[in-house]
Amino acid sequence: MTEREKIHSGNIYWPNDPTIMEEQLGYLDLMDEYNRTPRRLQAQRAEMLKKLFAEVGENCYIESPYFANWGGHHVHLGANVYANAGLTLVDDTHIYVGDHTMLGPNVTIATAGHPIDPVLRSRGLQYNLPVHIGKNCWLGAGVIVMPGVTIGDNTVIGAGSIVTKDIPSGVVAVGNPCRVMRQVGEHDRKYYYRDREIDPALFE
Repeated sequence: MTEREKIHSGNIYWPNDPTIMEEQLGYLDLMDEYNRTPRRLQAQRAEMLKKLFAEVGENCYIESPYFANWGGHHVHLGANVYANAGLTLVDDTHIYVGDHTMLGPNVTIATAGHPIDPVLRSRGLQYNLPVHIGKNCWLGAGVIVMPGVTIGDNTVIGAGSIVTKDIPSGVVAVGNPCRVMRQVGEHDRKYYYRDREIDPALFE
């Protein structure tokens, strides 16, 4: 198995292999171009995202600047995904983001890890594990999602949380490490923030 073939295998590999670097730099150049493209050129930016990302659903928008190790080449976006400024995608292997999910400012989603053993780490070795984020999720500002994590549908991750383990669907989870605080339920249909009530007409 070549170093390039190991990228998506979960095995340890050398990411600075010349064949990997040559391919990777091409996507990074296109990412830099996207970040320099004025926001008023919406149609042009949307077309660039389709070239950058593995999959892009309808009505996706990524604020500039964003950074991705592979420019987004291993990132799969559903429809109506929004990411605020400062998004960092360590997309050395696949990242999946479901429909209608929102990513707050300075969110980091990482798929790459390095051996704890100092000898192996000094050689620059790496392994990658995919990340799955479900539909209709909201990751608050500064959330960090670690390699191999799955977050279920309709879940909210509180700002500043570090997600080290899987989080189920339909919950509010916060903290470092991120833990489930409660289920999403009737309370959330009545209040949108503390004691601020939701207008029932919004559900019609």
